[in-house]
Order: sequence, then C-alpha cells, then structure tokens
Amino acid sequence: MKEFLSDPRVVALPRWLWLPVLNLFVLNTRPAKSAEKYAQIWTPEGSPLAVHTARQAKLLAQKTGLQVEYAMRYGEPSIASVLKKMPAPFVVVPLYPQYAESATGSVLAQIGDHPSIRHFHAHPGYLGALAANVRRYWDAHGRGAMLVTSFHGLPKRGAGVYEAQCRNTARLLADELGLKEREWLITFQSRFGAARWLEPYTQPTLEKLAREGVGAVDVVCPGFVSDCLETLEEIGITARDAFLAAGGKELRLIPCLNESPEWIDALVQIARI
Repeated sequence: MKEFLSDPRVVALPRWLWLPVLNLFVLNTRPAKSAEKYAQIWTPEGSPLAVHTARQAKLLAQKTGLQVEYAMRYGEPSIASVLKKMPAPFVVVPLYPQYAESATGSVLAQIGDHPSIRHFHAHPGYLGALAANVRRYWDAHGRGAMLVTSFHGLPKRGAGVYEAQCRNTARLLADELGLKEREWLITFQSRFGAARWLEPYTQPTLEKLAREGVGAVDVVCPGFVSDCLETLEEIGITARDAFLAAGGKELRLIPCLNESPEWIDALVQIARI
C-alpha cells in the first residue's frame, strides 16, 4: 500500500504535502480497513486478483506455446523481476483496458523501451468477450431491469482520455448487447479523498435506482479483467447492501472476464501474438 500511494502518478499532490499525510495518517488507518475487506473475499488459493491473473497467464501460454509471465505493478512478482526472465523479443500487456496515467502510465514507466500495449478499450476481441460474458450470465441467471457499467474512478481533473475511453467502452458494449438508452448506465466507483471525481458515482446511483423502484440491477465492471477487491467487495458486498437498504430487491454482480475462453482468445489478438 505504501508503494502504491507513494507513486506520484497515483496521488498527484506535492510530495511535501502528501507524504506526511500518507505516513502519519493514511498508513496508520487504511491497512486495517483494507485487511477487513480482503478477508471477506479471500480464497483458499489467495487473492482473487492474483489467482485469476496467474490462470490467465497459464492459459495464454498453453494457447500460444510461448513463454507468458505475469507481474504486479505493486507487490510481487514485481515487474523488474519478471522482465529479467523474459527472452527477447517480448511484448508487455498492461491489463488495463482504458488508459490512465495512474495505471497504464505507471506500468510503462517501469518497462523502458520494451514494446507494449497502451490500451484496448475498443478492441473487437475485448468487446466481444465482454458481451459474451454478460450474455452467458443472463442465460444462466436471467436479466435485471438495468445494466450498470461501473468503472474505477479518477479525479475529474486530468482524466479526459480515461473518461472518454470508459464512456466509449460502455457505449460499444451496450451496442454489442443490443441495449436501448434507458436499459444501461455508466458510473464510476472507488472514490478516494475530497476532490471531485468522475461522475456519476456508482453507489449513489444504485441507491437512486432503488428509490425509483428499479428492483433488479445487474452490474458489470468492464475496466477490470479479473475479479478483485473493487468488484467482489466494493460492488458485490458494500454496494449491494446499500442498494437493498434503499429499497432495491436484487443486485447481481456479473463476474469479470477472468478465464473465459473469449477473453483468452482476445488476449492473443491484443498482444498481437
């Protein structure tokens, strides 16, 4: 967490202002709260994000016959340690569909001159995999009255490219699914701090839908290719509880792409293997 929140691309405040706040306050309170949240989603194999990412790498290697390694921007295995394992030439694929300086940009800063993919927010393989994943869920569980596409939020200032790509992904996914304008919404989650972030915010939007009488809502998170804390706990537990408390009847979290065959096929296309 300290490595993550110390990154100036993640928190773009002057270091003289932010680092004392981080070390004196944030790191003395946030880790315990995060640990409580992780405890609710932890699996026998470990962190869902790490588990799904490792499985994706294994399936991609099996499909292509190439060496495929995965790394974490913060934590282990580190990008630096994995780069040393890779035989040239190779390509780096940051698993962030939409480009943000605090996410993809931070990865690119770590990899030097190695070829990389900057984003794939409108890639046909990615969009097709998303649509197939939603349809599969609807075929198995039925369909709610509203599909909410929830993306990770960023401070509004400086998020122009990211916001545009998120909105484009949501619109293209709705088109793939044949949805009408009143059948889907785009929102942004994970707000942190007092600054104005990208809007509308996910949880308040869900609460508003519940108060307006929308009983069943499906939520999909196209900005995350693997289920993680932000999907399983923030949406699947906290946002669901808020939706039900506001009068909603059912909130269903559609799983991320994870190991779906369409996503593994899309990865081959995106990486241009």
